[in-house]
Amino acid sequence: MTDTLKGYKGRAREVLKSFKMRVWSEAAISTTRGNFQGVLLPRSENDDDCHIVIKLATGYNIGIAVDTIQDMKEYNFKEIQYKIPEREFPTSKDKKNIKLLGTGGTIASRLDYRTGAVIPAFSPGELYGAVPELADICNLSTEKLFGVFSENMGPAEYIVLAKAIGEEIKKGTQGIIIGHGTDTMSYTSAALTFMVQNSPIPIVLVGSQRSSDRPSSDAALNLIHAAKTAADSDIAEVVVCMFGPTSDEYGLLHRGTRVRKMHSSYRSTFRTIGDIPLAMVDRQKITPIREDYNHRRCDRNVTINPVFEERVSLLYYYPNMNPDVIDALVDLGYKGIVIAGTGLGHVNKLIYPAIKRAAKKGVAIYMTVQTLWGYVNMFVYDTGRDLMTLGIIPAENMLPEVAYIKLGWALGQTSDLSKVKDIMLTPICGEITEREPYNGYLIYQGGIPEVEEFIKKFHK
Repeated sequence: MTDTLKGYKGRAREVLKSFKMRVWSEAAISTTRGNFQGVLLPRSENDDDCHIVIKLATGYNIGIAVDTIQDMKEYNFKEIQYKIPEREFPTSKDKKNIKLLGTGGTIASRLDYRTGAVIPAFSPGELYGAVPELADICNLSTEKLFGVFSENMGPAEYIVLAKAIGEEIKKGTQGIIIGHGTDTMSYTSAALTFMVQNSPIPIVLVGSQRSSDRPSSDAALNLIHAAKTAADSDIAEVVVCMFGPTSDEYGLLHRGTRVRKMHSSYRSTFRTIGDIPLAMVDRQKITPIREDYNHRRCDRNVTINPVFEERVSLLYYYPNMNPDVIDALVDLGYKGIVIAGTGLGHVNKLIYPAIKRAAKKGVAIYMTVQTLWGYVNMFVYDTGRDLMTLGIIPAENMLPEVAYIKLGWALGQTSDLSKVKDIMLTPICGEITEREPYNGYLIYQGGIPEVEEFIKKFHK
């Protein structure tokens, strides 16, 4: 028998039962705080029993405390259908063959406004039903490699992805899209940049900051931009394709080793750090911002090197960090440590002995900067010089997470620390740059007159 109050328990369930309400019904609710109208949504079994949740006509969800409810009436109900009706994805000889590899979650989804449900889409037919514009761009096929949240992505998944990309290139696939959660997308993009080198085709990671049940969702447009990039871009590298500005104007293509998620919820969360993006992309065109990228080719040659040493750690230095943190890693058999130090690459003297012991035991230790922008320079102060004497190696201007990924990849190839150093300090695809361009570091401080005047030119 279908549970008509899915997820509700305790007090909330009793209140809904007393008014003979059902999940997915359109409800008119009178409360001590006003009247509300919307679709009654299910709740997670881990949620409290003090609220009900409805979806307003605007598409936003609100919670209503059950103790404030005076009356509820159901005036429409439709049994939810969780599957998008599939439409055959049209193909054309004029369009490129693109493969979408899924890593988990929903690549795209559609909101059924009659029921309030978010319906996932993944197969070509479902994606065509959800985002029909894709058929104007490419011939699309899909494969779900695994289903994990992005925080659960790791070396095992990186290796599976790298191998799958290699197989697709051998088959003649002309562009690859990887659907990925945004939280750890930059780690995966760095890993794939190192594991998949000299690609003849674009490899595009894409996700969404806001789910498709929200009016401001970026899911569909990001997917359109990613498909456009995979099909038509000349940039044959691993890139992250996400919103540029907060508006729907265009997306940006960020190099896989210089990109970072910089805001927890903004649609324009991804930024190229210490450099500038590769290109802008919209529905009609791709506009390169720079020309020093690997260009698309017609061959099927690619270097796949899917290795990773998992016993590598990334430490964010903080004042009064104690040596036992590093000692514990060494005792547990860790082979590499990346430290995000202060300033030009500094840590306190308290952990010097632990660093020295780690280096003597053959642990590879690299220094990055927690400022994100800028270079490690350990020759300026005595602290830096002392740390290098102890065995720490400066990692130039690699982002901390990129240095972590590269060190794991390097140690996956060899335990010879001199060879590891050669791998780490030899640029592969933008993770180390000769200099930071003048416009590679831009952070505007809101509130000051000149910035506010500048902002008004674009946002009235």
